[in-house]
Amino acid sequence: MSVNKPEKKVRKKKKVGAYQYGTVIFSVALALFVVGLFGILLLHTNKLTSNIQENIELQVYLKKNISENQRSRIQLDISTSAYVLKKEEKPQIKFISKEEAAKKFIEDTGEDFSEFLGDNPLRDALVVNIAPEFQTNLKLDSLSKSIEQISGVFEVTYVESLVDSINKNLKNLSLLLLGFAAILLIIVTMLINSTIKLALFSQRFLIRSMQLVGATSGFIKRPFLQRSMFHGAIAGIVASLLLYGLLQFANSKIDRLVELQEETYLLALYGLLIVLGSFIAFISTYRAMNKYLKMSLDELY
Repeated sequence: MSVNKPEKKVRKKKKVGAYQYGTVIFSVALALFVVGLFGILLLHTNKLTSNIQENIELQVYLKKNISENQRSRIQLDISTSAYVLKKEEKPQIKFISKEEAAKKFIEDTGEDFSEFLGDNPLRDALVVNIAPEFQTNLKLDSLSKSIEQISGVFEVTYVESLVDSINKNLKNLSLLLLGFAAILLIIVTMLINSTIKLALFSQRFLIRSMQLVGATSGFIKRPFLQRSMFHGAIAGIVASLLLYGLLQFANSKIDRLVELQEETYLLALYGLLIVLGSFIAFISTYRAMNKYLKMSLDELY
């Protein structure tokens, strides 16, 4: 009678460069997700800044009793100037008649000045939105004086304190975001570097064994570097999907938030996260591999 011997379990060989990558992908994805959140904050801030800058304008008041042709000529002269903000190649300049201005004043204040003045003292005006590169008090003063020289223009005004306040706040915000971005990038790089170095620690004896059988450094590094780039890209994709889901949720809860988003820039951000994940994972693995390749046998324990 033959006795059946229990079958031996075949142990699956580990591929060179393989390690517990699940934890690595999760950690790198989390770090990239934080970077992505900051990137989305920057994109929203940039769009909001553009919207604020678009509201800086000059009020060009016209002289009374000028002809319609003269008024049109003044508007055309100003609209073709470089300092006028353009959207889709269209100059942002608007004519407001004195009747429209009076109607708005009555709506805002509830007082009809024509009842006791007997006349409308307001003037026809052109409201000119200014391009961002001309939005300093020095340049706006120069523009105002230049426009006042045009025949038919009575006066040019703008809110000087508003321009000062906007420029000062935007400068401070830019410096703050730039500093925070630098700190965040350093922290994320250190976190990813530590995670990958710890994951490769379990492979140190395999690396030494390959050295002992005569494998070159390049041959040993290649599979580790290839896998690290692949895992970094996966982490970038995971982070991008999480950001996309969070953004969709935020859009459903916050009114008009979608107006601050541009799909092209968001797609570029997602792509950047994938590239950044691969790049940092590659550099971190390369540095860790160099460290383990140079270690003595005693240092490996």
